Amino acid sequence: MSETSPLSLVVLASGRGSNLRALSEAIDGGRCRARIAAVVGDRPAAPALEHARERGVPTAIVQPKAYPDRDAWDAALADAIAQHAPDLVVLAGFMRIVGAAVLARFGGRILNVHPALLPAFPGLDAPAQALAAGVRITGCTVHLVDAGVDTGPILAQAAVPVLPGDDAARLHARIQPAEHRLLPAVVDWIATGALVLDPAPRFTREVPELPPLYSPPA
Repeated sequence: MSETSPLSLVVLASGRGSNLRALSEAIDGGRCRARIAAVVGDRPAAPALEHARERGVPTAIVQPKAYPDRDAWDAALADAIAQHAPDLVVLAGFMRIVGAAVLARFGGRILNVHPALLPAFPGLDAPAQALAAGVRITGCTVHLVDAGVDTGPILAQAAVPVLPGDDAARLHARIQPAEHRLLPAVVDWIATGALVLDPAPRFTREVPELPPLYSPPA
């Protein structure tokens, strides 16, 4: 991966695609030296797929119900990704756990963004978990995907305060802008060689500090 060649991404998405949109905007604005080669979804009606089509990005749908079991679905997902030969696979609101077939072909090159400061609050409903635990700080994590649930090596994190009166929806809405800034930044660090993933994640040089992700109300 050179500083002149954009990184090729296949993005997996299940829903609205807000992180996909953030990646697109960062690429358009020159803040993320990458290109989105394809978007693959598991739900035909996902707005993320429509966003990709509007931008002329190839899409594919790999629905679990179209396959006899999870392993067959995972193998089909791996094939759909491989058609585009990506440098990185980015899980952007993809609500399924990738399995052995995907990990065998793309392990060490799959990024996920999670709405908590891992290893705290892995899995579903992370903002609700944070509220139930009574923490005052949570945030988001970009990490490599492994065979566990949100257990892969952590690449970067951003902190977000938990405010009085927060419910899970309000807290998640405050975490999402942090995700939208952190994920494209991490992809850009990888694209420029500032962050190397193989054989283990490491920074090769200091990266610019991100602007503050949260400003308290006046």
